[in-house]
Order: sequence, then structure tokens, then C-alpha cells
Amino acid sequence: MHPQSARDLPPDSLARALGWFSVALGAAELASPRVMSRLIGAPSDPKTLALIRAMGTREIGHGIAILTRPDNAAPVWSRVAGDAADVAFLGTAYATAYANRRRLLAATAAVIGVTVLDVICAQRLGASSTSGAVSPDGRVVKAVTINKPVEQVYGFWRQLENLPRFMRYVDSVEQLSEGRSRWRAQGPGGVTVEWEAETVAQRENELIAWRSLTGSRIHTSSTVQFRPAPGARGTEVHVELDFRPPAGALGRTVAWLSGRDPSHQLNEDLRRLKQLLETGEIAVSEGEGLWRPGRPTGDPERVRTLAGVQP
Repeated sequence: MHPQSARDLPPDSLARALGWFSVALGAAELASPRVMSRLIGAPSDPKTLALIRAMGTREIGHGIAILTRPDNAAPVWSRVAGDAADVAFLGTAYATAYANRRRLLAATAAVIGVTVLDVICAQRLGASSTSGAVSPDGRVVKAVTINKPVEQVYGFWRQLENLPRFMRYVDSVEQLSEGRSRWRAQGPGGVTVEWEAETVAQRENELIAWRSLTGSRIHTSSTVQFRPAPGARGTEVHVELDFRPPAGALGRTVAWLSGRDPSHQLNEDLRRLKQLLETGEIAVSEGEGLWRPGRPTGDPERVRTLAGVQP
């Protein structure tokens, strides 16, 4: 497909086409890794065949994720990371003995062409999305209604030390002098990252905004608005987050692949906040993720680990 033709398609239609392409390619790589290795000009040694099977599993996963959410940019950005891995694999194969370099060059050109389509699709989905998914610039918008007075919700959030109680991957927030704070969080792969931020706006019972200091490894800013919910139903919390890890768009893709997609994570964090303020605790199950029904467990330490919060 020519890039210009891709731009003429609705972004969700292009996403579905890429999703089915991923599923078909992955199935071929899983079913016939030796045939695929010959087609791309790579040697058919056991290590290469195992890599091709792993690539097939990844492609099927990407395809299913895209077909499940064809209007969401995040799964398509995940394909971009996969494309980069494929190019790296082909580059490594090019230097091996018994490689068919002409076929490898053709395969590399084909992967680069698909990468261009993936980027076009992801950018268009991000630009047209209004669901709070991560756009290429890293901006996420989410909201939640909490059945508590505005004063209580605002007061809880204003004490930044409370944030790790419902933000799963934030280990600690220490309030410093002159409106500054020091943050410590878990990055993808279990790497700990730290940065300092400053409060740039604060209006009693209305708004809190902060941003990371210039020169920080993590570039992030957030604005939280508190509004009385209609019908005396408590408080509407509106969060706008701009998160830019050191690796830019690729870093956000890796984060998504690691289960750290900012849009999904912020959604879960706000559900935790709602549970914590309304019930005084966060209900969890013995499986990962809050989308599963909660059920009791006899191990309190396991509860804290699954919830990802501090006591």
C-alpha cells in the first residue's frame, strides 16, 4: 500500500488492515519458520528459527490488540517498536554466513515500508482520538466522579505524599520548600527513576498544576481540576497529563508493551483513588489488574503488592 493511499483511508480502517496483516504474518512465522527464513534470505539455523517463531507470536499479539481497539493509537505504536526489532534482526542476519543479502535487503525495504504505514496510522489515530488514549505527543486526559465533597478530594490530592497510595508505580513524593517536590517512581523493566517538580498553579478546591523542573530525566506536567458533580453526586476530577520519557515516542511504546501505557495506567489510578476515598480501601483480586472482580485473599502482603499502593 502506498503511503498516500493510506492517508486516504479512515484511520480505523487502516488500523484493521494492519491488524489483519500482523495476524497473517505471525501465523506464517509460527507455522513455517524455515520457509520464512528462506524467503527473507536468513540462515535456517535453530537460533534464527526460534527468533522467527518469537516474532510470529509478537505479530499475532499486535494484530489482536489492534483489531480489538482499531480506534486507539497505542497498539499501532507498539507495532512500530516491533518493526524496529525486525530491522535490527535483519541487520544482524545480513552479517551472518550463508545469508542471501539480496533477499535480506528486499525484506528490510518491505519492513521499512510497513513501518511508514504504522507511523502514519498511529499519528492519525492519535490526532483524531477523543477517548483519552496516548497521542504521539504523550498527552492524556481522563476524568472520574468521586462521591465525596470537593473540599475533601482537593485536600487529599493537595498533600502530594498521598499520591503513592493510589498511583501504582509512584513509590514516593516528598514535598520540598518553595512549592517543589521530589518524585520517585518505577519505570518499565523495574528501573527506578527520580525527578523534581514544581507547583505552577494552585486554586483552593479548584485546581492543582505542576511540572518537572528543566533538565529532569522525565519531562512531565499535570493539571488536576476539581468540580462539583451535577446532582450533588460529589466531585468530578479532571486530569490532564503530559508524560514524555527519555526515549520519546519509542519510550512510550516500550512502556505500553510493558503494561505501562500512561492512558491505561491513569485510568486505573483514578479508579483506585475513587475506591480509596469512597470506601477507605482499594479492592483487588489475586490476579493482575483492577478490571477483574475483587475477591478476598488471606495474604495481606499479597494484597498490597497487587494493589501497588503503600499502607
